[in-house]
Amino acid sequence: MRILFFCLAFLSGLAQAGVQIQHWVAPAGAKVYFVESRGLPMLDVQIDFPAGGARDPADKAGLAALVVGQLDAGVGGAEPLDEEQIAARLVDLGARLSASADHDRVGVSLRTLSSEPEKSGALALLRTVLSAPTFPEATLEREKIRTIESLKDAETRPDSIAAKRFAAALYPGHPYGGLATPESVARITRADLLAFHQAGFAAAGAVVSIIGDVTRTEAEEIARQLTEALPVGGAPAPLPAVQAPERATLKIPHPATQAHIHVGLPAIGRTDPDYFALLVGNYTLGGGGFVSRLMKEVREKRGYAYSVYSYFAPRVLAGPFEIGLQTKRDQAQAALRVVEDVLGEFLAKGPTEQELAAAKKNLIDGQALRIDSNAKLLGYLSLIGFYGLPLDYLDQFPRKVEAVTRDDVKAAFRRHVKPEHLVTVIVAGD
Repeated sequence: MRILFFCLAFLSGLAQAGVQIQHWVAPAGAKVYFVESRGLPMLDVQIDFPAGGARDPADKAGLAALVVGQLDAGVGGAEPLDEEQIAARLVDLGARLSASADHDRVGVSLRTLSSEPEKSGALALLRTVLSAPTFPEATLEREKIRTIESLKDAETRPDSIAAKRFAAALYPGHPYGGLATPESVARITRADLLAFHQAGFAAAGAVVSIIGDVTRTEAEEIARQLTEALPVGGAPAPLPAVQAPERATLKIPHPATQAHIHVGLPAIGRTDPDYFALLVGNYTLGGGGFVSRLMKEVREKRGYAYSVYSYFAPRVLAGPFEIGLQTKRDQAQAALRVVEDVLGEFLAKGPTEQELAAAKKNLIDGQALRIDSNAKLLGYLSLIGFYGLPLDYLDQFPRKVEAVTRDDVKAAFRRHVKPEHLVTVIVAGD
């Protein structure tokens, strides 16, 4: 029966617009966001910390990723456990523990049954993993070897080379441009992991997201228990401001038959008021798949690429706007000219009224599918909490999208996508 419920969790609790998000601050200082959902006997919890890759020391890029990857390698406390014992306990409880890291944050999430003793056992394990990881030397060295080998392999692949060079060119000298290398990972020690955890996993900066089959009172107790044992500390220092790069084109030789092309610049923070205008406009430009202009001009009319896309990736500071494609190396320059023409026309004229209406309809109609399970809604809870978005963000979404006009799109793109700051990276182009 436990296994059945665990499998059903992937379809748990349909989340509808109008969901009631409750918010409070735990005694330890963590922000808590909670949605009560009684559809299935499941509980989802995620805790985020402002300790992403941008917080890595300059010469030890990859530290944040190693920390979250090693949280369940061993724990201390009243009942020390190694990685095999932690894994076995999760299996016995029918629970799932996962962790992730991006530029802004690290997050640890738990999915468990809401029945006793499964819930209590899983939450107790999560608390220990968060507050008392031991980062055993042997497992750390094993993971470093695996990571270094993976990075060395990536340094031979044109797609990975292009992505790294593009990030470095967009954010020269900024933490957003610092990515792990074999050398930076090799320098990381167990002491670095312990220090990073102590500084970055402080309760005062934590955001706890809870959704599932528990009451508000129970959720308050869960948040208290999970955060009271976390390291004591304040909010991290602000990241340095992002400086727009100078327009440049970087060509990196490679023997691949396909050229990898990236075009973009630092564009938008997550709380920027232009977010919805850029979201709607980008659907027409390159985010709408086969109905986007880039796809029509680059693929359908000229056959230069199988796929071409554009997107905005907002962060705490200005995250990237990017156009990307692959094409035959002898077509790279021709394909790039088409991309530049399409982008230039869009910056000048914006979408047509028909394109605007289609983009808004798709985004609004698709919102229900983006929050149709507790797992998906948990992602939105953590997003709302970490970036300080309004509690009624999900309700605002269709209204904000519907309110966007052609003039809004043109003005927003002109403010954030300035040709004089566009960086182009071409790997394996003639």
